[in-house]
Amino acid sequence: MKIAVNTRLLLHEKIDGIGRFAFETLKQMVVKHPEHQFLFIFDRPYHESFVFADNIIPVIIPPPARHPLLFLAWFELSLPVVFKKHKPDVFLSPDGYLSLRSDIPSVAVIHDLNFEQYPADLPWAMRMYLQKMFPKFADHAKRIATVSAYSKQDISNRYNVPLEKIDIVHNGTSSSFCTVNDSEKDRIRKKYTSGRDYFFFVGTLHPRKNLTNLFRAFDAFKNADRHGIKLVIAGAKMWWTEEIRTTYEGMKFREDVVFTGRVNDNELVNLMSSALALTYVSYFEGFGIPILEAFNCETPVITSNTTSMPEVAGDAALLVDPFSVESITQALHSIADDPILRQKLVQKGSIQKNQFSWEMTSDKLWKTIEQCQ
Repeated sequence: MKIAVNTRLLLHEKIDGIGRFAFETLKQMVVKHPEHQFLFIFDRPYHESFVFADNIIPVIIPPPARHPLLFLAWFELSLPVVFKKHKPDVFLSPDGYLSLRSDIPSVAVIHDLNFEQYPADLPWAMRMYLQKMFPKFADHAKRIATVSAYSKQDISNRYNVPLEKIDIVHNGTSSSFCTVNDSEKDRIRKKYTSGRDYFFFVGTLHPRKNLTNLFRAFDAFKNADRHGIKLVIAGAKMWWTEEIRTTYEGMKFREDVVFTGRVNDNELVNLMSSALALTYVSYFEGFGIPILEAFNCETPVITSNTTSMPEVAGDAALLVDPFSVESITQALHSIADDPILRQKLVQKGSIQKNQFSWEMTSDKLWKTIEQCQ
């Protein structure tokens, strides 16, 4: 079987979210199935590290697709040319975008429908494209894979897709996420917070990550904080909105908020492992990989009681109402003041994490691909 794969989100040292899903699943899949050929289709020059095995044929086709008009050009004009030349049996798209002009059996990995739930969080052109095209992609796909039971039900309800057409493949976490020794934790705290304990957030600074309420809650927490705790924010300011900016600038304790920007994987592991807790209080997630990363790093987790996050966290996290500053604030106090609670959450996380791995994700996704033959 020849499998064409949309690999446009495999970007060297810039892998986030869906790109991480593509990297981890494909890296295992191509090695486990050497009898099949994989056509990796990039929209720009690729890094050689993404050619995981000898059964991969890398192809570059223009234009670099990062805007709705360029999406249309890449998927509806460029991809059909590649398909005609290479004649794949199946097309796998880890970001859910498909070529509607192709009749090749396609697997769309639709991670979530955040653009349907919270359209105002996206620029107008992107919002219009996603809302117009994804119902068509869902209908056009022979199979759909998604990462949570929550997203499966949401896709089925919104786009009238039969549940039996949708497979849950979950997400995993890299084996590099593990706890670090005390001396490394001391080094990290000295580097970023002058030796102080800190709450940690990681992710693209997007409105649905709920930084505004996290900032408000942290400010309220600091009014009674006896420990000098700080808040460390790791991620690129790609979606830094006016509301996020004004909320941050209005904070009484904004000097206790530390922005690292994007960090590499090794530093992310160090930051996660050294944190007092992960504060991941998004109001919408299709999955929430940082929750698993924290479990692997033996870091307590505060996360939201909405969408997919309770499914991922189980009973191993403090669940809060992301729309309630008071709820988030109380969780911050509980973590800061109760070392026994922190240890209990770490113990539960060490059990909950065993339900997820990239190997399981890759194997389940392969079963979805096989159903397209």
